[in-house]
Amino acid sequence: MPEPRPYNSPRRALTAAATRRDILDAARRLFLKRGYAQVTIADIAREAGTAVKTVYASAGSRVEILRETVHRAFTNSDERDIVTQVRRTTDAADAIALLAHLTRLSNEEHYDAIAILYSALAVHESAEALWTEGTSAYHSALREIAKHLEHLGTLKPGMTVARCSDVLWFCFGLGAWRTLIDECGWTWDQAEEELASVATRMLLE
Repeated sequence: MPEPRPYNSPRRALTAAATRRDILDAARRLFLKRGYAQVTIADIAREAGTAVKTVYASAGSRVEILRETVHRAFTNSDERDIVTQVRRTTDAADAIALLAHLTRLSNEEHYDAIAILYSALAVHESAEALWTEGTSAYHSALREIAKHLEHLGTLKPGMTVARCSDVLWFCFGLGAWRTLIDECGWTWDQAEEELASVATRMLLE
């Protein structure tokens, strides 16, 4: 007698995927509205219209949900494309202006995930590791762009690649955008223009 085939329902798999997506979307909404520390698994279950045990089974613990929310944003970011585009420039001021525009678009696109991670930094030990993991590619991309600016030959005397990379992070890192947009109430256009201007004055002769 042939062995029975394992039961595999495509419809059940689709339903499970939809449930997981609904849970993650509900968690993201609550994290943004209240902050990570103020949201419980029970809150997420109510928001998603499901049971607490379903949240754990489908998406895991609150930390695992946080990790998934941030991971999806950072793994879908476009640091390598930013580096490729900036490397095509032949003028340092144009390179900085383009970098300002492209990092603005990336920060604007992933604004929700960045805000959620910020809200978790002060209250959970895993958040700092997530922050380091999520921003490492960003730092690496800015170092590559610092090398390109050095190659163009218009950096200020004594401006090393390492220092240039630090200045680029100061001007275009996640904290710079968050400070101007969230804390100062600037528009994205205003922030892009000002950060490009500041970086140009700090780096170029």
